[in-house]
Amino acid sequence: MDELLRRKPNRLKDYDYSRNGCYFVTICVKGRQKLLGNVGANCVRQGIHQNLSAQGKIIEKEIGILSETYDSVNVDKYVIMPNHIHMIIIINVNGQEVSRRTQFAPTVSRIIKQFKGSITKKIGSSIWQRSFHDHIIRNEADYQRIWLYIDMNIVKWEEDCYYV
Repeated sequence: MDELLRRKPNRLKDYDYSRNGCYFVTICVKGRQKLLGNVGANCVRQGIHQNLSAQGKIIEKEIGILSETYDSVNVDKYVIMPNHIHMIIIINVNGQEVSRRTQFAPTVSRIIKQFKGSITKKIGSSIWQRSFHDHIIRNEADYQRIWLYIDMNIVKWEEDCYYV
């Protein structure tokens, strides 16, 4: 019975998530509620703003703040869908000061925890599903595939596994 109650680890064992690299991250809204904006083309793709909810607008602003919070972090590509967010996060420390606000190396988990926490504080309650999904982008082909997936997420919304 204990085996059934244990969550499957969702991070790659023994991988240092503060290493320089590109990470594909998906964060879902609790219960897959469509709180972030309208369906389909009425979502936000980097630089294209259409019909975001108040929560969606807060999220978009917080995505922009991530690179101010962590000097070595950049969100290279993102899409805000009605009930989830996809981002490509790049960590590139290369001898830079670790961050303006923290004394810790920016791991993907720390970045997402801060991101979700800041949004929760601004909204007044948590809208988030527990944890998040990540994928370590290993090469240029993987990066291009994920870039295209994010770009096409709006067009293929009804085929998306997060579509409810």
